[in-house]
Amino acid sequence: MTLDSPAPAGYRFRQLTADDARAVIDVDSWAFPIPVDPDEMVKIPSPLTWDRAVGVEVDDAPAGSPLAAMHASYPFTEFPVPGGTLPTAGLTWVGVHPQHRRRGVASAMIDLHLVRCRERGEPLSALFAAEYPIYGRFGYGRAADDVRVTLARGAALRDVPGAAEHTVRIEHAARERHGDLVTAVHRAAGQDAGGLGVNRPGWASPQTPELQAHRWHDAAPFRRGFESRRIVVVERDGEPRGYALLRRKLDWETTGPRGTVNVGEAVALDAPAARALWGVLVDLDLMSETTPFILAPDDPLLGLLVDRRGADLRVADNVWVRLVDLPTALAGRRYAADVDVTLAVTDARLPANDGVWRLSATAFGAATCEPSDLAAADADLALDVRELGAAYLGGTSLAELAAAGLVEQRSPGALARASTAFGWPVAPVCGWVF
Repeated sequence: MTLDSPAPAGYRFRQLTADDARAVIDVDSWAFPIPVDPDEMVKIPSPLTWDRAVGVEVDDAPAGSPLAAMHASYPFTEFPVPGGTLPTAGLTWVGVHPQHRRRGVASAMIDLHLVRCRERGEPLSALFAAEYPIYGRFGYGRAADDVRVTLARGAALRDVPGAAEHTVRIEHAARERHGDLVTAVHRAAGQDAGGLGVNRPGWASPQTPELQAHRWHDAAPFRRGFESRRIVVVERDGEPRGYALLRRKLDWETTGPRGTVNVGEAVALDAPAARALWGVLVDLDLMSETTPFILAPDDPLLGLLVDRRGADLRVADNVWVRLVDLPTALAGRRYAADVDVTLAVTDARLPANDGVWRLSATAFGAATCEPSDLAAADADLALDVRELGAAYLGGTSLAELAAAGLVEQRSPGALARASTAFGWPVAPVCGWVF
């Protein structure tokens, strides 16, 4: 895999290996200060796939000197897109030592990452943004949102027929006991979201052995005063239908116990299972509030709440998407309506994407995307690759982007047709931060 993409003057790229684990932790702790000693962090299984991790060194630095920066990516071989999956690079661990900021190091790393994506045949790159303004300039668009809520103990939930038919297990979470169950339920929830017969875009799984080992390693320094990880499993007739991974923390005040339930992940296969699961999570003894970490904007919990106003609710940006190979990416997803539209796309970083493209598809059927001979001025819509990435998973509408002046309609009616086609029946979301 090439490292030939140019680094800024005075720097060089270097392929990292497992032997660099301590150096990686060091530069990461400079870029993202955390209250855990690096000597403790290096004991935790690394989630990185090392042949996808690249460091940046100072040219004249002696051997063994600290890294100036690094980045890596996760190989999502089956990243869910509307109606299917595509190989996708999950960009991660992008960090620059404070001493080396504002010298073009991050830009050079992203350019190298995109080159390597194309070499690997990955038409998409996806990420979680540490800071909102950073990645738009690299062509990434905010493709999904999620919802964070804080629920008071005993929050009233609407009744759902069949919920009482479920049984509940509450146990210490352990990979050897629960790993296969969690993987199977998580996959099933993404493949048939809400029982609608369509998948949930963005619903990535931690596929690699490294990610799985990291996911299940319950490192005490990262618990922030909470207990070890627990799991709630809901079953119907002995079949797992949902689960939640959680931790509790108990505080005492003069008025009594004020505990917190921190739900790191909650997945249910249908409404009855969701009602059974959340009925447990909002009514644990000695707890005063439950805080789910990531919910899809259409998560069943939000519809189950009798008093949604009573929940402390906020919306956060979730996964961001970058089209690396535009025609492959657009042809690789399905569309919610028939569409035949020409798109004048600008892409300052990947010239192969820049130009006019004709996208044709039948509703929920096959799609094609081919170069068009039209001049850019004659295309139906004009937009930057960033906006195409934002609309790609169906969570941000082209009409919304056009209302903000980010998509230009040049053919009457084209915007409405394309915006409808790019939508999807269920909201995109990734349930964990990578």
